[in-house]
Amino acid sequence: MSFIVTFIAAVFVFSAVIAIHEFGHFMVAKLCGVQVNEFSIGMGPVLCKRVRKGTQYSVRALPVGGFVALEGEESPESKQAEENLSAGSDGEVSPSGIPLNEAPVWQRALIMLAGAGMNFVLGFVVMAILITAQSEPITSKVLYQVEENALCGQTGLQAGDKILAVNGRRCFVANDILYELMRTEDYTADFTVLRDGKKVELPGVQFDTWQDDKGETHMSLGFTVYGIKKTPLNVLKEAGNSVLYYGRIIFASLSDLLRGRESINDLSGPVGIVTAIGQAASYGWQDLLELLVLITVNLGIFNLLPFPALDGGKVVFLLIEGVTGHAVPEKIQSGLTVAAFALLFGLMIFATYNDILRLITGAM
Repeated sequence: MSFIVTFIAAVFVFSAVIAIHEFGHFMVAKLCGVQVNEFSIGMGPVLCKRVRKGTQYSVRALPVGGFVALEGEESPESKQAEENLSAGSDGEVSPSGIPLNEAPVWQRALIMLAGAGMNFVLGFVVMAILITAQSEPITSKVLYQVEENALCGQTGLQAGDKILAVNGRRCFVANDILYELMRTEDYTADFTVLRDGKKVELPGVQFDTWQDDKGETHMSLGFTVYGIKKTPLNVLKEAGNSVLYYGRIIFASLSDLLRGRESINDLSGPVGIVTAIGQAASYGWQDLLELLVLITVNLGIFNLLPFPALDGGKVVFLLIEGVTGHAVPEKIQSGLTVAAFALLFGLMIFATYNDILRLITGAM
């Protein structure tokens, strides 16, 4: 039963984040008048398809991806879709758009950016649903009470303080405070608070610690915060700030990886993601949707990285074309893209190996 739940949850999450990403490309391409040859959910053999207004809409057997095939785009999917339409397999071929490479540079850039944009929209909508569904009020960043004799109170924090930043990083939601405190190494952090209408810097705020039965040391916050009434405006504001919070986590994790603060062995691939989805699903639909938000925001940010083979890399090529008036030679684009794909594929294999190793050793 747990395998079935994990499978259904994984299909739901992957399908949602990929379908919305590809829909972003599809929607903006249509609005810009670019010919869309195919819009597919899933990969592999076609299960069902329909051609409408020159575009083939299909559902494929493997629920692990999807794609939008644009006229004039150099990709195997686009070429195959173009051949299918040209063959008139469904008897309705009436392409009315222009090839992608004939669209203005700014329109092509918008099409590339739209996928990631829709991932952020999905994260915002799901967070709004989650916040509305929760019975508890929204957690604020304003201190309601500092515990008597708490070390954080003795070293600077006071009831009524609104926490603006921790260690120089702006806090969008209450979880930002917890995340930054978890990253401290000596249970000391610098705070920026709003106190009596004035911004106050509180360097070196210290926190009490305690040890569990295993001898591991944990931080004790020593304060509580106010709740915020859930009005429509507050829900939307919290949802938007929560998307920024998840984005901050992803950027911080990438920064920690590049600086050596986190080991590359901690990377997770598809196996690790599916395992995490299964665990979240076992806790309930709210935990599953929270993980969906993290994954969709992660996908959006990852695709915007200025790396060949990703949407962000394609935008860089377009920026060069827009500035110079000349497209980057196709051979250079293709060569960099192939090299980037090889690197990403190798990284995925390495991460998958780590996932399997953790499963065998029980570290997951």
